[in-house]
Amino acid sequence: MRTPSDDAVQQYAETTGNLTARIAIHAYGTNPQGWYSWLAERLPSVGDVLEVGAGTGELWRHLDPRRAGLRLTLADFSAAMCERLGEVAGAEVRRCDATDLPFADGSFDAVIANHMLYHVDEPDMALREFARVLRPGGRLFVATNGRGHMAELFAVAAAVGKVDVSGSASRSNFTAEDAPAAVGRHFRDVAAEAYPSDLLVPDAEPVLAYLTSLSGKPLTGEQLAAARELVQARIEAEGHFRVRKHTELITAAR
Repeated sequence: MRTPSDDAVQQYAETTGNLTARIAIHAYGTNPQGWYSWLAERLPSVGDVLEVGAGTGELWRHLDPRRAGLRLTLADFSAAMCERLGEVAGAEVRRCDATDLPFADGSFDAVIANHMLYHVDEPDMALREFARVLRPGGRLFVATNGRGHMAELFAVAAAVGKVDVSGSASRSNFTAEDAPAAVGRHFRDVAAEAYPSDLLVPDAEPVLAYLTSLSGKPLTGEQLAAARELVQARIEAEGHFRVRKHTELITAAR
């Protein structure tokens, strides 16, 4: 049986392309303020800050890491991601596992885990590590998705017989419904805030690119054609392909 970390290794260990394609579809969000900008407004601008599972570093294109008083450390398990993270000005980059962070107790004022804990086999172990490396009074920022998040995309995959896609609710063991209680086992003052946005995609290609980024094997020509036909039919009927999102930011104190 495949695990969340198996999918993460397959998708991210040797390439940044899958994550880049996945980020791209969110340009069609109904919220005029994009996710990264929305999140950046809620993060600290000073102190020692660690982002775990930092990916391509997209967040730091919306929050300047060089601002006075911010000392930034970026961590990811993927060598490809860490190479990309080296482009973030002023940041220290460490390759490591979220459940075994190579930092001393009480090293940081804030820890960020942006859409990454559902890729971890044992999220509780990662949360315990986040608590360990935070100073007393430090803040945790965890973003995750609900069980029905972007279900329309996975419905297309299922309809064309492509069931080996990752990122589906069945693969995630850290969802918005369960996250506050999970965080509360290690932190206090837990709060959840929803990011309001859906996707209205005007043509089929971004949808197909997203599905391809999730797949363990490429879509066959037949599957690709069938998926395009399904998506295009919806666009012609409604003017767009709507994808419903459920994203929440969970914050807490050490």
